[in-house]
Amino acid sequence: MSNSTVAKRYAISLFELATKKNEVQAVENDLRELKVVWNGNKDVKTLFTSPKLSLDKKKELIRQIFANANPIVINTLLVLIDKKRLAEVSDIISEFMILSNEAQGIAEAKVYTTRALTEEERANVSSAFAKNVGKQSLNIQNIVDPSIIGGMRVQIGNRIYDSTLSTKLDRLKRNLIG
Repeated sequence: MSNSTVAKRYAISLFELATKKNEVQAVENDLRELKVVWNGNKDVKTLFTSPKLSLDKKKELIRQIFANANPIVINTLLVLIDKKRLAEVSDIISEFMILSNEAQGIAEAKVYTTRALTEEERANVSSAFAKNVGKQSLNIQNIVDPSIIGGMRVQIGNRIYDSTLSTKLDRLKRNLIG
C-alpha cells in the first residue's frame, strides 16, 4: 500500500473516471499490464523518469508503446508526464487496485502451497476464505514453497491462516522440548 497522498489522489480520480465511463475492468486490466512493464523493466522506468528526454518525446513514446491501451490509462500517463509525476505510477496503480477491489468486494490473497493450485482449488480457497474476511471473493496469488512440506498458508492483508505441516511440526517440537 502506498503512503503517497499524491498517488492516492490520482488513483481516486482515475477510479472515479473509469467508474463514470463504466470501464473499471478494462482500466484495471491495462494497469496490471502497465505495472508488470513498469516494475519489471528498470530501463523503462529510467527512460521515462529521465530529465534528459523531453516531455513531448515521452508523450510520443507513451502513445506508441501503449497504443492498444484504454484511452483513460493513456491520458492518465500523459497527465503524469505533464505534472512530472511518473515516479508515482506504481503507487497510483496499487491505490487504484485497492479502490477497485474494495468496490467489487474482492480481497488480495497470497496462498503458499507446495505445488501450483488448479483453478478448481483456487475457487475453493477463494470461497472458503473470502467469507472469513467479509468479501465476496479473493484475488489469489499462488506462491509455490516446498519448504512448507504440506498444507497451505493463506495471507489476506495482515491476517494469516496457517495450516502447513512445517508449522505444525514446529509447534510439536516446541511442546516436546519446552
